[in-house]
Amino acid sequence: MAEEGCLMSYGPNLSTLYRRVAGYVVRIVNGGTPAAMPVEQPTTFEVVVNLNTARTLGVELPVSFLARADELIE
Repeated sequence: MAEEGCLMSYGPNLSTLYRRVAGYVVRIVNGGTPAAMPVEQPTTFEVVVNLNTARTLGVELPVSFLARADELIE
């Protein structure tokens, strides 16, 4: 969402989720039943901050917060 102009986003890493989905697809193609597969929760989350939006809104974010962000969008 931050890449599209939102101030910031916090959520699971989507590329990691897509790789996990591929594992489910392989199991189903090989004859596994979806009902027998465990539901997996995401384990890695990321914070993305859009600095352009912050400047436009006049929001000043602490340096300590920006240092901990996974990605900063200029």
